[in-house]
Amino acid sequence: MMKVQEIREIIRLIDQTSIDEFVFEKEGTRLEIRRGLAKGGQEPAVSPVQNIGKEPIAAAEPPKPAPVPAAEPASPQPSETKAPVAKDETNYQKITSPMVGTFYKASSPDDDAFVKVGDRVGKESVVCIVEAMKLFNEIEAEVSGEIVEILVADGQLVEYGQPLFLVKPE
Repeated sequence: MMKVQEIREIIRLIDQTSIDEFVFEKEGTRLEIRRGLAKGGQEPAVSPVQNIGKEPIAAAEPPKPAPVPAAEPASPQPSETKAPVAKDETNYQKITSPMVGTFYKASSPDDDAFVKVGDRVGKESVVCIVEAMKLFNEIEAEVSGEIVEILVADGQLVEYGQPLFLVKPE
């Protein structure tokens, strides 16, 4: 099974080339990426990741976000997730979402958050979960340092590449 971080790295590498189509297989998992537009001319043409002989484990094409009911206003970002951050954020590294989905700060509503402002993380520390198409994907920090700001609220929809955390590198 491929990790989200491996898929993200493959996408980054392909973005830096002029390759129009890419197929990758590893340990029974198949990833297909095609550059260009789909038939409608709006969305990029990307095939889902498939675990050959098993259930699909993730999708390269993000699902359409569900409409938010008008009766429920978007919850504001909790103030306790923010720490005072200098105006110059260039000294901080961002942990970004590798996919479209729903951000969760803990593995269940009754559990403690994976990280809080002020916590130290390593490159392989799990910092949150992004749920996409009923699959709960653990997101690793990929940087070492101290969490200085949590940029999204629990249960918030996030986009591919959207910053989730600011980290002061060690």
